[in-house]
Amino acid sequence: MPPRTFFITGANSGFGLAIAAAASRQGSKVVGTVRSEQAEMVLASRLPEVQSVLCDVTEFDRIDDIVQQVEAEHGPVDVLINNAGYGHEGVLEESPLEEMRRQFDVNVFGAVAVAKAFLPRFRERRSGFIVNVTSMGGMITMPGIAYYCGSKFALQGISEVMRAEMAPFGVHVTALCPGSFRTDWAGRSMVRTERSIPDYDALFDPIREARQAKSGKQLGDPEKLAAALLKLIESDDPPPQLLLGSDALNLVSRRIETLKQEIETWKAISQSTDG
Repeated sequence: MPPRTFFITGANSGFGLAIAAAASRQGSKVVGTVRSEQAEMVLASRLPEVQSVLCDVTEFDRIDDIVQQVEAEHGPVDVLINNAGYGHEGVLEESPLEEMRRQFDVNVFGAVAVAKAFLPRFRERRSGFIVNVTSMGGMITMPGIAYYCGSKFALQGISEVMRAEMAPFGVHVTALCPGSFRTDWAGRSMVRTERSIPDYDALFDPIREARQAKSGKQLGDPEKLAAALLKLIESDDPPPQLLLGSDALNLVSRRIETLKQEIETWKAISQSTDG
């Protein structure tokens, strides 16, 4: 891969760290965002060649200035990896709306704010690649992660529109949809709402326990995800979304088949409203 300049949000852990490491090894320049000085020191110790910048993606008013400064110091960015995000777990009825607001601020509004800072630059340069990291949870749902799935469904749809709007200018946009990977998503990075309604015990307690037990033992390897992403960046015809992980492939494929059956079953009712 020819050297490029990457801008990666949430570069100090998980997918962000793995992608930063892989891109750096291939000779690309990497600028990674972190939210604290402590995270900045962690990134510097693990990947000293990566340039870090303090940036909380929910500080929307600062993002344009940060991107301007980054390009002034490091040159034009070729690839934006919108990776910053986290998971929220909780029964919908039990989970405060404020937790949903925070989930959407980071996973949706933060990602869109960063993308919007780059869109005019990529458009004017007639080149660029935006990867919005969504999830298989942006295409399927599971009990107990309504806020998370909602945020990823939102970013998935926005990514498709962004792709259509930027295509005439030679800018690629792909939503990356991972399944379960060995990151901190289900561990220290996840916000969990405390339980309060016993009626949900039978449904949700086993799900929460299984997710915690599986954390750190998932099938997906972040380094292999990073390698797949670098192959994606090389494509002249990248897909609107790319599923990563056999669980994502199987679960989303199953949902598509179920959706086809539902459409067929209710086709007459669907058509009955015309006219």
